[in-house]
Formats: sequence, C-alpha cells, structure tokens
Amino acid sequence: MTGGDESSRGPRLDDDIDAGIVSVVSANARATLAELSAAVGLSVSAVQTRLRRLEARGVITGYRAQLDAEAVGKPLSAFVEITPLDPGQPDDAPERLEHLAEIEACHSIAGDASYILFVRVESPRHLEALIRDIRAAAQVNTRTTVVLQTFYENRPIRVPRGTVDG
Repeated sequence: MTGGDESSRGPRLDDDIDAGIVSVVSANARATLAELSAAVGLSVSAVQTRLRRLEARGVITGYRAQLDAEAVGKPLSAFVEITPLDPGQPDDAPERLEHLAEIEACHSIAGDASYILFVRVESPRHLEALIRDIRAAAQVNTRTTVVLQTFYENRPIRVPRGTVDG
C-alpha cells in the first residue's frame, strides 16, 4: 500500500466545507440542516447530501446524547490499566472484557500496561467488584486511578479549515 491509499489512513474529508460540517456536528450533534447550511455557506440540500456522504464514508460514525453520569447513578469514574499475567497469553483482552458494560472505553497504549480502560460505576464497592471481574475475565493485573473531578471530556473535534488535503 502506498501512503496515499485511503484504506491506510481511514476515511478522509474532501475539502474545507466537509471540515466545517464535521466541526459543527462535533460541537452540536443536533444542529439542524439550516444551521449547518449557514455555517458552511451551502444550500440545505447540498449540506444534506454532504452529510449523508460523510456518514456513508465513515467520517461521521454516529450521534449520541451526552449524559450527566451522576444524574444516572454512575458518579465514580476511574482509569484502569491492565497488564497480562502471562506475557505469552493471547492479546484478546478487549474481546474478553466487552461484556462488562461499566467499561466505557478500552484503549491500546504504549508503556508498561497493554490497555487502559475508562470505567464508570455506582460506588467504591462496585469499582472493587468490577476490578475483580476484569482480572478474572482477562487474566490481567490492574492499576487503578480514581477520577476526583473532571474538568472537560468529550470535547468537539474541530477541523481547522485550510488543512484538508484536496
């Protein structure tokens, strides 16, 4: 594969108008077609066509509500680093852990640990039980960091105009 092959880089934006649409939708997934149209200077129908194309190409992968974790009964969040007990074991921790709904994110990382998980739970007791479940399911050691306060997360991805390869 060459460096210019789209499959090696994933979906790409075609131009600055796509970048503008993506930036607005990233900041507000409920933006109307009229709001998108005003932001990028195209007609509503042209914006709708581009939005559908961005979705079909996998640039926009979905829309979701952002919830207040405390309001829905999950006020405690933590990062859990996991390292295999046996370095020779298969690297299948994400598959072994995907059934645990309290794990919101699983990232492969560089460093001493293999993965870092972001979890949300009801209480310290629930966190302890989840860590036990993680260890048993994936046969891993864990290192947990409890989040005391979150200043921001799920920030919009803004694509500066003029940076898209055309």
